[in-house]
Amino acid sequence: MSSAPLSSTPHDRTPEAGHARSAGRRGHRRTVVVATGLVVLLSACSSGAKDDAKGGSTAAGTERPEISVNLQGRAALAGKPVTVRLAQGELKEVKVTGAKGAPLGGAVSKDGSTWTSHRVAAPGTSYQIHAITKKGGSAQASFATAAATKVNKLELAPGKGTTVGIAQPVSIVFDHPVKDRAAVERSLKITTSNNTVGSWGWMEHYDGRTRVDWRPKEYWRPGTTVRLRAELNGIDSGAAGGWFVRDYDMGFTIGRAQIVKVDLASKTLKLMQDGKQLRSIPVSAGTPGGKKRSWGGTSVLMAKEGTINMNSETVGLGDAYNKMVDYSMRLTWSGMYAHAAPWNAAYFGNANRSSGCIGMSTGNASWLYSQLRPGDPFEIAGPGHKGDPAPGNGYGEWNLSWQEWQTKSALV
Repeated sequence: MSSAPLSSTPHDRTPEAGHARSAGRRGHRRTVVVATGLVVLLSACSSGAKDDAKGGSTAAGTERPEISVNLQGRAALAGKPVTVRLAQGELKEVKVTGAKGAPLGGAVSKDGSTWTSHRVAAPGTSYQIHAITKKGGSAQASFATAAATKVNKLELAPGKGTTVGIAQPVSIVFDHPVKDRAAVERSLKITTSNNTVGSWGWMEHYDGRTRVDWRPKEYWRPGTTVRLRAELNGIDSGAAGGWFVRDYDMGFTIGRAQIVKVDLASKTLKLMQDGKQLRSIPVSAGTPGGKKRSWGGTSVLMAKEGTINMNSETVGLGDAYNKMVDYSMRLTWSGMYAHAAPWNAAYFGNANRSSGCIGMSTGNASWLYSQLRPGDPFEIAGPGHKGDPAPGNGYGEWNLSWQEWQTKSALV
């Protein structure tokens, strides 16, 4: 909806040509004549300038610019770029500031008639507009957007300022459904210290929420620094999701190259660091056949959770177990861990007899726990597993080829 022009009304007048005034001194009269055609030019930002009721600012002898703004009033609809239009002449600069004086950047059109913001107006925000023309005139305007009736928030991984393993994706889980995924994805910007190639992919999180991850084409290069700028403020995620009302900025670093290789056939776990084997550990993985099998493919260490209670009822295995477990390293949301399992000592290196996890001695689990960091991949191969975990079950996206992963972007 376009607005009526905000016009400016002159308040200062120059003397009319030919007007004369006289002054007496010691009885003598002196007449001063203002020459016809003489114009006094004042800067629009001089002390002689005044703001009129419609937002224009003028000074004696300068133009009187008229601007219109596409958003008006105190409850304008957010989610649209701000457009400032000049009735006549050319714009030189437009400054739009929002909450706490934060600038809303934009650009003037080639013909100088309009200015359009790069980003959209955010909900629940007051905006001040100051336009300057090439001839020195200026005009002001203001508007405010309606507050969001529903707000969409998100969870970010990894944590800000952390150092993670070479398989750690950037992962965003939204509180509410995201309908306009393309608009959201366009607002997510990844930069790296070495121009790493990667792509966003949308999926259903393990608990059913909407999720989008950024995964590199291949494992990260050690030492890479990564930054996410999520410029979401003002984006409408859809009727069921609501508005985003803030931006997010997060960075992290990739640590050393570590890969955990688990062979279900030989019942061994090997930690590889920078291509060299540090240790080979005998393990017992999930029991082949039925629900107690381990996942295969690639899982990523999500968190080192220490000593936790593991209850089989929470993963659909009835009353098979309920015990405190040390050195627990979570690999999937569905409950696969690597951990200490001293009760299974007879099976380490001999048979896979766990309830789906990768168990080892307490000493080996303690050592592995001290070496690993979140983001380190576990590559699990061999017979008897139950297939690859879904992308949303932990960080299962590494089980997709690069071509398959790219198709999950909303911008393909």
